[in-house]
Amino acid sequence: MTILITGATGNVGYEVAKGLPGARIAARDPERARAQLGDAYDYVPFDFMQPWTFTPALSGVERLFLIRPPQIVQTQAIEALIEAAQAAGVSQIVFLSLIGVEQRRYVPHYRIEALIRSSGIPATMLRAGFFMQNLNTTHRDEIRDQHQLAIPAGQSRTAFIDVRDIAKVAIRALTEPGHADKTYDLTGSEALSYTEIATILSEVLGTPIRYTNPSIWQFVRDQRTFGRPWPFTIVMTLLYTLTRFGMAAQIAPDTERLLGRAPITFRQYAQDYKRCWI
Repeated sequence: MTILITGATGNVGYEVAKGLPGARIAARDPERARAQLGDAYDYVPFDFMQPWTFTPALSGVERLFLIRPPQIVQTQAIEALIEAAQAAGVSQIVFLSLIGVEQRRYVPHYRIEALIRSSGIPATMLRAGFFMQNLNTTHRDEIRDQHQLAIPAGQSRTAFIDVRDIAKVAIRALTEPGHADKTYDLTGSEALSYTEIATILSEVLGTPIRYTNPSIWQFVRDQRTFGRPWPFTIVMTLLYTLTRFGMAAQIAPDTERLLGRAPITFRQYAQDYKRCWI
């Protein structure tokens, strides 16, 4: 069975690839991806903004792991990819979506889910909550250098999930029968406020980390100062605004049910990734 993995150099895709040696890796720069992942994969040139790369990458592929690149807000490129997957005879798409997407029609994930369903390709929707790993990637520098979390989430709670758990579910969906035409809500087992997150980070790192809770407008200004592109900033702002209104606190049972164990806790994640903030 040939599995094509998109986003393999990102948080979730990297963990999925680690669990599927021999998979085909779709990469804008195959040699750079090889340097990160090693030689256990079949690398093919692929770029969401260059649709002519789709058909060669999908040749002979049976299952596709699809991740929306953060910079893609409009979904025409992904629509073209889904059409190419239809033409190539792909038998299943596993799509990394967003928890609560059915109530958030303005986020790209909603449109992508609709495109996949209308294609007729059997699909598994992994509707994930906020990634713990956002804190050691997107927010790493402010934690490491400024000892703060500048996120406009108010005092709301978030049911964070470790991307390693998402990847394990994705691997099961890609390799086992019985997951086609299923939707899974994936969260951790605890809903934490960012004040509690800052406290845990402080204890693990041995350095006080403050949660500053900026306004939405201050957050936007800060992201632009950091050089974040507008589309990425807009999506982040939307998601944190939803969080502020309590829409990220849902704890879902699917992660534990599918993995047969409790999800990774935030404290365990912080201990495992401690080196990122030192």
